Amino acid sequence: MSQQKLVYAIIEFLNKSLEDGTVKQDDKEGLEVAIQCIGEAFGVDPSDKEQSERLSIKPTTLESVFGLFLKTRDKVASSSSQPKPAGPTAEDKASAEKLKQKGNTLMSGKKYDEAIQSYTEAINLDSTNPVYFSNRAAAYSSKGDHLLAVGDAEKAIEVEPSYVKAYHRLGHAHYSLGDFKEASAAFQRGLDVEPGNPSLTSALNNAEARLKESEPPGETQSTPPAQPGAGSNGMDLGGMAEMLRGVTGGGPGGGGAPDLSGLLNNPMMAQMAQSMMANGGLERLMQNPSVANMMNRVQSGGGMPSMAELMSDPGLRDL
Repeated sequence: MSQQKLVYAIIEFLNKSLEDGTVKQDDKEGLEVAIQCIGEAFGVDPSDKEQSERLSIKPTTLESVFGLFLKTRDKVASSSSQPKPAGPTAEDKASAEKLKQKGNTLMSGKKYDEAIQSYTEAINLDSTNPVYFSNRAAAYSSKGDHLLAVGDAEKAIEVEPSYVKAYHRLGHAHYSLGDFKEASAAFQRGLDVEPGNPSLTSALNNAEARLKESEPPGETQSTPPAQPGAGSNGMDLGGMAEMLRGVTGGGPGGGGAPDLSGLLNNPMMAQMAQSMMANGGLERLMQNPSVANMMNRVQSGGGMPSMAELMSDPGLRDL
Protein backbone atom coordinates (compact mmCIF):
# COMPACT_ATOMS: atom_id res chain seq x y z
CA MET A 1 0.00 0.00 0.00
CA SER A 2 2.71 2.53 0.99
CA GLN A 3 4.70 1.65 -2.17
CA GLN A 4 1.66 2.29 -4.39
CA LYS A 5 1.01 5.59 -2.58
CA LEU A 6 4.55 6.69 -3.42
CA VAL A 7 4.16 5.66 -7.08
CA TYR A 8 0.80 7.43 -7.27
CA ALA A 9 2.36 10.62 -5.84
CA ILE A 10 5.19 10.41 -8.40
CA ILE A 11 2.71 9.99 -11.27
CA GLU A 12 0.68 12.95 -9.94
CA PHE A 13 3.83 15.07 -9.88
CA LEU A 14 4.80 14.06 -13.42
CA ASN A 15 1.29 14.72 -14.77
CA LYS A 16 1.31 18.14 -13.09
CA SER A 17 4.67 18.86 -14.72
CA LEU A 18 3.16 18.02 -18.11
CA GLU A 19 0.24 20.39 -17.52
CA ASP A 20 2.03 23.41 -16.02
CA GLY A 21 4.65 23.69 -18.76
CA THR A 22 7.60 22.47 -16.70
CA VAL A 23 8.34 19.86 -19.37
CA LYS A 24 9.26 20.96 -22.89
CA GLN A 25 6.86 20.08 -25.71
CA ASP A 26 9.45 17.82 -27.36
CA ASP A 27 9.83 15.79 -24.16
CA LYS A 28 6.13 15.36 -23.36
CA GLU A 29 5.52 12.24 -25.44
CA GLY A 30 8.44 10.40 -23.89
CA LEU A 31 7.34 11.36 -20.37
CA GLU A 32 3.76 10.23 -21.06
CA VAL A 33 5.08 6.81 -22.11
CA ALA A 34 7.23 6.67 -18.97
CA ILE A 35 4.21 7.49 -16.78
CA GLN A 36 2.21 4.70 -18.39
CA CYS A 37 5.06 2.21 -17.90
CA ILE A 38 5.53 3.19 -14.24
CA GLY A 39 1.80 2.81 -13.56
CA GLU A 40 1.61 -0.61 -15.22
CA ALA A 41 4.73 -1.86 -13.40
CA PHE A 42 3.26 -1.07 -9.98
CA GLY A 43 -0.43 -1.63 -10.74
CA VAL A 44 -1.34 2.04 -10.35
CA ASP A 45 -3.99 3.63 -12.59
CA PRO A 46 -4.64 7.35 -11.89
CA SER A 47 -7.86 7.20 -13.95
CA ASP A 48 -9.34 4.62 -11.55
CA LYS A 49 -11.51 6.64 -9.16
CA GLU A 50 -11.40 4.00 -6.41
CA GLN A 51 -7.59 3.83 -6.59
CA SER A 52 -7.40 7.61 -6.63
CA GLU A 53 -9.37 7.87 -3.36
CA ARG A 54 -7.32 5.09 -1.76
CA LEU A 55 -3.82 6.17 -2.83
CA SER A 56 -3.97 9.98 -3.00
CA ILE A 57 -2.04 11.85 -0.30
CA LYS A 58 -3.80 15.17 -0.94
CA PRO A 59 -3.67 17.86 0.29
CA THR A 60 -0.05 16.84 0.89
CA THR A 61 2.09 16.74 -2.26
CA LEU A 62 5.27 14.90 -3.15
CA GLU A 63 7.06 18.24 -3.39
CA SER A 64 6.05 19.28 0.15
CA VAL A 65 7.13 15.92 1.59
CA PHE A 66 10.46 16.08 -0.24
CA GLY A 67 10.91 19.71 0.83
CA LEU A 68 10.39 18.72 4.46
CA PHE A 69 12.95 15.94 4.05
CA LEU A 70 15.55 18.36 2.65
CA LYS A 71 14.98 20.83 5.49
CA THR A 72 15.29 18.08 8.08
CA ARG A 73 18.42 16.67 6.46
CA ASP A 74 20.05 20.08 6.29
CA LYS A 75 19.13 20.80 9.90
CA VAL A 76 20.57 17.45 11.02
CA ALA A 77 23.76 18.02 9.02
CA SER A 78 24.11 21.50 10.45
CA SER A 79 23.55 20.38 14.03
CA SER A 80 25.96 17.47 13.71
CA SER A 81 28.76 19.80 12.65
CA GLN A 82 28.30 21.97 15.72
CA PRO A 83 28.85 21.13 19.38
CA LYS A 84 25.63 19.79 20.85
CA PRO A 85 24.08 22.09 23.43
CA ALA A 86 23.57 20.78 26.90
CA GLY A 87 19.80 21.02 26.39
CA PRO A 88 17.05 23.59 26.68
CA THR A 89 17.40 26.05 29.49
CA ALA A 90 14.68 26.59 32.07
CA GLU A 91 13.80 29.79 30.25
CA ASP A 92 13.53 27.93 26.93
CA LYS A 93 11.21 25.34 28.47
CA ALA A 94 8.98 28.01 29.98
CA SER A 95 8.70 29.82 26.65
CA ALA A 96 8.02 26.55 24.83
CA GLU A 97 5.16 25.75 27.23
CA LYS A 98 3.57 29.13 26.51
CA LEU A 99 3.83 28.47 22.78
CA LYS A 100 2.25 25.06 23.27
CA GLN A 101 -0.69 26.63 25.13
CA LYS A 102 -1.04 29.17 22.36
CA GLY A 103 -1.07 26.34 19.82
CA ASN A 104 -3.77 24.51 21.77
CA THR A 105 -5.94 27.64 21.76
CA LEU A 106 -5.46 28.02 18.01
CA MET A 107 -6.40 24.37 17.54
CA SER A 108 -9.66 24.98 19.41
CA GLY A 109 -10.37 27.77 16.95
CA LYS A 110 -9.52 25.45 14.02
CA LYS A 111 -6.62 27.71 13.00
CA TYR A 112 -4.44 24.75 12.15
CA ASP A 113 -1.67 26.49 10.20
CA GLU A 114 -1.12 28.98 12.99
CA ALA A 115 -1.20 26.20 15.57
CA ILE A 116 1.45 24.30 13.59
CA GLN A 117 3.63 27.41 13.62
CA SER A 118 3.30 27.74 17.42
CA TYR A 119 4.16 24.09 18.00
CA THR A 120 7.13 24.41 15.62
CA GLU A 121 8.47 27.36 17.61
CA ALA A 122 8.02 25.35 20.82
CA ILE A 123 9.97 22.45 19.29
CA ASN A 124 12.76 24.80 18.25
CA LEU A 125 13.10 25.88 21.87
CA ASP A 126 12.69 22.43 23.42
CA SER A 127 12.90 19.36 21.18
CA THR A 128 13.06 17.02 24.18
CA ASN A 129 9.33 17.27 24.89
CA PRO A 130 7.29 14.64 22.96
CA VAL A 131 4.04 16.55 23.56
CA TYR A 132 5.02 19.28 21.11
CA PHE A 133 5.60 16.79 18.29
CA SER A 134 2.42 14.92 19.17
CA ASN A 135 0.34 18.10 19.19
CA ARG A 136 1.78 19.19 15.87
CA ALA A 137 0.90 15.74 14.48
CA ALA A 138 -2.70 16.32 15.61
CA ALA A 139 -2.69 19.70 13.86
CA TYR A 140 -1.38 18.18 10.63
CA SER A 141 -4.04 15.45 10.75
CA SER A 142 -6.75 18.03 11.41
CA LYS A 143 -5.91 19.81 8.15
CA GLY A 144 -5.52 16.53 6.23
CA ASP A 145 -1.71 16.36 6.07
CA HIS A 146 -1.60 12.83 7.47
CA LEU A 147 1.83 11.94 6.05
CA LEU A 148 3.40 14.83 7.97
CA ALA A 149 1.44 13.70 11.03
CA VAL A 150 3.05 10.26 10.73
CA GLY A 151 6.51 11.85 10.82
CA ASP A 152 5.77 13.93 13.91
CA ALA A 153 4.12 11.04 15.77
CA GLU A 154 7.17 8.84 15.11
CA LYS A 155 9.42 11.66 16.32
CA ALA A 156 7.40 11.96 19.54
CA ILE A 157 7.83 8.21 20.10
CA GLU A 158 11.55 8.50 19.40
CA VAL A 159 11.85 11.25 22.03
CA GLU A 160 9.77 9.37 24.60
CA PRO A 161 8.83 5.73 23.78
CA SER A 162 6.46 5.56 26.76
CA TYR A 163 4.34 8.50 25.58
CA VAL A 164 1.16 6.56 24.74
CA LYS A 165 -0.76 9.39 23.06
CA ALA A 166 1.85 9.48 20.27
CA TYR A 167 0.95 5.91 19.28
CA HIS A 168 -2.67 6.96 19.00
CA ARG A 169 -1.68 9.92 16.80
CA LEU A 170 0.44 7.61 14.63
CA GLY A 171 -2.31 5.02 14.26
CA HIS A 172 -4.90 7.68 13.45
CA ALA A 173 -2.72 9.15 10.70
CA HIS A 174 -2.15 5.75 9.07
CA TYR A 175 -5.87 4.95 9.43
CA SER A 176 -6.81 8.22 7.72
CA LEU A 177 -4.43 7.36 4.88
CA GLY A 178 -6.25 4.05 4.44
CA ASP A 179 -3.21 2.04 5.58
CA PHE A 180 -5.06 -0.12 8.10
CA LYS A 181 -2.18 -2.57 8.48
CA GLU A 182 0.20 0.14 9.68
CA ALA A 183 -2.58 1.66 11.80
CA SER A 184 -3.14 -1.68 13.55
CA ALA A 185 0.60 -2.02 14.14
CA ALA A 186 0.80 1.47 15.66
CA PHE A 187 -2.13 0.88 18.03
CA GLN A 188 -0.63 -2.48 19.04
CA ARG A 189 2.72 -0.80 19.80
CA GLY A 190 0.86 1.55 22.12
CA LEU A 191 -0.87 -1.35 23.85
CA ASP A 192 2.51 -3.01 24.36
CA VAL A 193 3.47 0.10 26.33
CA GLU A 194 0.18 0.39 28.19
CA PRO A 195 -1.80 -2.89 28.05
CA GLY A 196 -5.57 -2.51 28.34
CA ASN A 197 -5.67 1.17 27.32
CA PRO A 198 -9.37 1.49 26.31
CA SER A 199 -8.84 4.12 23.61
CA LEU A 200 -6.07 2.14 21.90
CA THR A 201 -7.98 -1.13 22.26
CA SER A 202 -11.06 0.34 20.56
CA ALA A 203 -8.93 1.91 17.83
CA LEU A 204 -7.10 -1.39 17.22
CA ASN A 205 -10.38 -3.28 16.88
CA ASN A 206 -11.66 -0.74 14.34
CA ALA A 207 -8.45 -0.84 12.30
CA GLU A 208 -8.35 -4.65 12.23
CA ALA A 209 -12.00 -4.75 11.13
CA ARG A 210 -11.30 -2.33 8.29
CA LEU A 211 -8.20 -4.33 7.33
CA LYS A 212 -10.30 -7.48 6.94
CA GLU A 213 -12.87 -5.58 4.88
CA SER A 214 -10.19 -4.18 2.56
CA GLU A 215 -8.51 -7.55 1.91
CA PRO A 216 -9.70 -9.17 -1.36
CA PRO A 217 -11.33 -12.57 -0.80
CA GLY A 218 -8.86 -15.38 -1.50
CA GLU A 219 -9.56 -18.32 -3.74
CA THR A 220 -9.40 -20.62 -0.73
CA GLN A 221 -11.97 -18.64 1.21
CA SER A 222 -14.54 -20.98 2.65
CA THR A 223 -18.06 -20.85 1.27
CA PRO A 224 -20.45 -19.18 3.73
CA PRO A 225 -22.98 -21.56 5.26
CA ALA A 226 -26.25 -21.87 3.40
CA GLN A 227 -29.14 -19.95 4.88
CA PRO A 228 -32.02 -22.02 6.23
CA GLY A 229 -34.21 -23.13 3.34
CA ALA A 230 -31.75 -21.95 0.71
CA GLY A 231 -29.85 -24.03 -1.80
CA SER A 232 -26.28 -23.59 -2.96
CA ASN A 233 -27.54 -21.60 -5.95
CA GLY A 234 -29.36 -19.13 -3.68
CA MET A 235 -32.89 -20.50 -4.36
CA ASP A 236 -35.08 -21.09 -1.31
CA LEU A 237 -37.92 -23.61 -1.05
CA GLY A 238 -40.56 -20.97 -1.65
CA GLY A 239 -38.87 -19.93 -4.89
CA MET A 240 -38.47 -23.53 -5.98
CA ALA A 241 -42.14 -24.26 -5.31
CA GLU A 242 -43.14 -21.14 -7.25
CA MET A 243 -40.99 -22.21 -10.20
CA LEU A 244 -42.56 -25.67 -10.25
CA ARG A 245 -46.03 -24.19 -9.84
CA GLY A 246 -45.45 -22.26 -13.05
CA VAL A 247 -44.30 -25.43 -14.80
CA THR A 248 -47.24 -27.61 -13.66
CA GLY A 249 -49.90 -24.93 -13.93
CA GLY A 250 -50.67 -24.68 -10.24
CA GLY A 251 -52.37 -28.06 -9.91
CA PRO A 252 -51.56 -31.66 -10.76
CA GLY A 253 -48.93 -31.81 -13.48
CA GLY A 254 -49.89 -32.17 -17.09
CA GLY A 255 -50.01 -35.72 -18.43
CA GLY A 256 -50.69 -37.15 -14.97
CA ALA A 257 -47.45 -35.87 -13.48
CA PRO A 258 -47.46 -35.27 -9.71
CA ASP A 259 -48.06 -31.75 -8.35
CA LEU A 260 -44.39 -30.98 -7.56
CA SER A 261 -45.12 -27.57 -6.07
CA GLY A 262 -47.64 -29.17 -3.74
CA LEU A 263 -45.08 -31.77 -2.69
CA LEU A 264 -42.66 -29.06 -1.65
CA ASN A 265 -45.27 -27.61 0.66
CA ASN A 266 -45.35 -30.93 2.53
CA PRO A 267 -43.09 -30.52 5.62
CA MET A 268 -41.38 -33.87 5.13
CA MET A 269 -40.73 -33.26 1.43
CA ALA A 270 -39.58 -29.72 2.20
CA GLN A 271 -37.03 -31.05 4.68
CA MET A 272 -35.74 -33.56 2.11
CA ALA A 273 -35.49 -30.87 -0.56
CA GLN A 274 -33.71 -28.51 1.83
CA SER A 275 -31.14 -31.16 2.69
CA MET A 276 -30.68 -31.91 -1.00
CA MET A 277 -30.02 -28.26 -1.84
CA ALA A 278 -27.68 -27.72 1.12
CA ASN A 279 -25.53 -30.69 0.04
CA GLY A 280 -25.31 -29.58 -3.60
CA GLY A 281 -27.69 -32.31 -4.77
CA LEU A 282 -29.90 -29.84 -6.63
CA GLU A 283 -27.03 -28.70 -8.84
CA ARG A 284 -26.10 -32.30 -9.66
CA LEU A 285 -29.74 -33.08 -10.40
CA MET A 286 -30.10 -30.15 -12.82
CA GLN A 287 -26.93 -31.28 -14.64
CA ASN A 288 -28.45 -34.74 -15.33
CA PRO A 289 -29.11 -35.05 -19.12
CA SER A 290 -32.50 -36.68 -18.58
CA VAL A 291 -33.67 -33.84 -16.32
CA ALA A 292 -32.34 -31.25 -18.77
CA ASN A 293 -34.27 -32.91 -21.62
CA MET A 294 -37.44 -32.96 -19.54
CA MET A 295 -37.10 -29.23 -18.68
CA ASN A 296 -36.47 -28.35 -22.34
CA ARG A 297 -39.63 -30.23 -23.28
CA VAL A 298 -41.68 -28.31 -20.70
CA GLN A 299 -40.27 -24.93 -21.74
CA SER A 300 -41.04 -25.64 -25.42
CA GLY A 301 -44.71 -26.25 -24.58
CA GLY A 302 -44.65 -30.03 -24.58
CA GLY A 303 -46.05 -30.30 -21.03
CA MET A 304 -44.88 -32.40 -18.10
CA PRO A 305 -44.33 -36.12 -18.85
CA SER A 306 -46.69 -38.63 -17.28
CA MET A 307 -45.57 -40.97 -14.50
CA ALA A 308 -45.47 -43.82 -17.02
CA GLU A 309 -43.11 -41.80 -19.24
CA LEU A 310 -40.95 -40.93 -16.25
CA MET A 311 -40.61 -44.59 -15.29
CA SER A 312 -39.86 -45.63 -18.86
CA ASP A 313 -36.81 -43.33 -18.99
CA PRO A 314 -33.90 -45.23 -17.29
CA GLY A 315 -32.14 -41.97 -16.34
CA LEU A 316 -35.21 -40.47 -14.63
CA ARG A 317 -36.25 -43.82 -13.11
CA ASP A 318 -32.84 -44.14 -11.42
CA LEU A 319 -33.26 -40.61 -9.97
